[in-house]
Amino acid sequence: TVGGEVNFDPAYNGNILVNAMTVGVAKQDKIFYSAAAGIGNPVVYVGSKTGRDGIHGATMASADFGENSDEKRPTVQVGDPFTEKLLIEACLELMASDAIVAIQDMGAAGLTSSSVEMASKGGVGIKLVMDQVPCRSEGMTPYEMMLSESQERMLMVLKPGREAEAEAIFTKWERDFAVIGEVTDTGRMELVWRGETVADIPLGPLADEAPLYDRPHLSREEYKAWAQVKPLGEVSESTDIAADLLKLMASPALASRRWIYEQYDQQVGGDTVQRPGGDAAVVRVHGTDKALAMTTDCTPRYCYADPYEGGKQSVAEAYRNLCAVGATPLAITNCLNFGNPQRPEIMAQIVGCLEGMSDACRALDFPIVSGNVSLYNESKATGGGSAILPTPAIGGVGLLPDWRKSAAIGSAKDMDDVWLVGAAPSHLGQSLWLAERHGRMDGAPPVVDLRAERHHAEFIREMISSGLVTAVHDISDGGMLVALAEMALASGLGASFDRLLLRERPNLTALCFGEDQGRYLLTTSNSDPLVRAMGAAAIPHLRIGSIGGQAIEIGKTTLPLTDLRAAHEGFFPRLMGGEHPVA
Repeated sequence: TVGGEVNFDPAYNGNILVNAMTVGVAKQDKIFYSAAAGIGNPVVYVGSKTGRDGIHGATMASADFGENSDEKRPTVQVGDPFTEKLLIEACLELMASDAIVAIQDMGAAGLTSSSVEMASKGGVGIKLVMDQVPCRSEGMTPYEMMLSESQERMLMVLKPGREAEAEAIFTKWERDFAVIGEVTDTGRMELVWRGETVADIPLGPLADEAPLYDRPHLSREEYKAWAQVKPLGEVSESTDIAADLLKLMASPALASRRWIYEQYDQQVGGDTVQRPGGDAAVVRVHGTDKALAMTTDCTPRYCYADPYEGGKQSVAEAYRNLCAVGATPLAITNCLNFGNPQRPEIMAQIVGCLEGMSDACRALDFPIVSGNVSLYNESKATGGGSAILPTPAIGGVGLLPDWRKSAAIGSAKDMDDVWLVGAAPSHLGQSLWLAERHGRMDGAPPVVDLRAERHHAEFIREMISSGLVTAVHDISDGGMLVALAEMALASGLGASFDRLLLRERPNLTALCFGEDQGRYLLTTSNSDPLVRAMGAAAIPHLRIGSIGGQAIEIGKTTLPLTDLRAAHEGFFPRLMGGEHPVA
C-alpha cells in the first residue's frame, strides 16, 4: 500500500465507503483481453469453488442499509489473499503460453457479468453447462451459481485442444479447473442444467443495448437552493495564525495518516521510490529507469456545495498531485459513490459531478480508462436516512521517464527560497479553515481554471526535470500555510515568511488558508533562473520566504516544529485508542 485518501464527515457514519485501486504493469505486446472469440472454443472456470457468499453482492452495493442490515451479511464476500496469489501465479504461468483467447475475473454479479461481458465484447454467444461449475455448497441452483460473488475466480476462453495443458497448471497450483461451456454463434446466453435449458437470453439487453435511465434531476440553480449552501458571509481575520494552523493540522481532515499507512507494507518488491505522505506515490518499474506515480483524490464537501466544480476539482487535484512529483499524467479510474439516484437532488449530484469530471478530463488530456459505480449509499440505521456526500473518488496514474528525476515534498534544503506558483490565494469559501475555525460551510467551492491548471502543471514538470527546484508540494486542503507546514515536517526544516511580503499583505488569512486551485509551493537554491522562467511562461508567482531553523516563523509569531508535529501526528493514535471521537 503506497498511498491513499481519507475523508471524514458525519454523512458517512451510517455508510462507510472503502474504495481500492490496484495498479499493475504489462508489456504492450502481452496484454490479454476479455473479448470471447472462436465458435466452439471451450469456456473454462478456474480458481476457487463457488459458494453462496456474495449472492446479490452487486445489488447490495447499491442498496439502502436499514435497521435489518444484519440480514444482508450472507451477501458479503470473504476474500483470501493467499488463495488469490495462487490463482494469479497460475494465470500468469498459463499466460506465458499461447493457450488463452480471452480472460476476465468474476467480479460484481460473478459468473453472470463475466460470461455476458466476454461474449458481448466478442460479438458471440455463450453456452454454460451449470452442472460443471465447481461448487462449495450443497444443492446450489443455477440462479445461485450465476449470481455468487465468491472470490478468487476467473473465466477463460481457451484455444481448442489446450484444456489438458491448462488443467495441469491449475492443478499444480491447487486451484479448481473445469470446462463449463463453449463459445457459440447465437448472440445469446444459454444455461443448461441437468440436461435442460433453464435460461436462453439475448445478450444485447444485458450489455451494450441495455436501456438507459433518464432520471429526473434538479437544475444547477435548483440544486443550489436545495443544498442551502449560504453565500460566503463576512469573514473576520485570524487573530492567531499559529493557533489556527495547529488546529487545522490536528483536525481529522489534515492529521497525519501515518498510523494508517504504517499498518501496511509499503516496499514489497523493493521498488518504492516515494512512500505515503506526499503528493503521489512513486514506484519504479522493476528493471528499468521508469517509474509510475499514483494518487487518489476527492473533495466531497466541494462536490456537495457545487457538484460541477467539485467534479472538476477531483480530477484536477489528481492531475496536480502527479505533476507535483514530476510525472506526466496518463489516465484515471474512478469509483462514483452517491446516494439514491431516484431522488432528483442526488441525480443532480451525479450529473453535475460527471459533467465536471468530463470537462476536466478533456481539458487536461487525462482520459478515464475504467471505473465503477456505487449508488444508494444511504442509511436509515443511524436514524437520519441521509445520503453520503457525493464522492467521485479519482485514482490517477502518471509516468516518470527517470525515477531519479522525481520531486518530493520533503527534500528542501537549508536556505532555499520558497515560492508560490499560481494566483495569490483569496478563496475561503468551503475552506477547511472556515469549517474548523468558525464551524461554517459557507460559500461556493473554488473555481478550477482548467487552462491555468494545465499551464501551471506543465511548467512544474519542466522545472522538476531541469533540476531547478529542490522540493514541490501542491496546495489543496487547508491552503498555502498547511502545504508549507507539511513540507517543513517532511524535511525537518522550518521556514520563515518574507518580511516584505508581510508588510505588503498585513491581512494574512486568505494568503495562508485560501484554497484557490492550480497552485504549488516549490523551493529552490537558485531563484534567479526560476524567476526568469516563471516570467517567460507568464506564471503568477510570489516569494513566500525561506527554509531554515526548527520553526514556522510568520513575523513575530513562531511555531516550533515539535509542537506542529505533536498536533499533526496525535489525532489518529488517540482516535484508535478511543480518546478522540469524531463528531
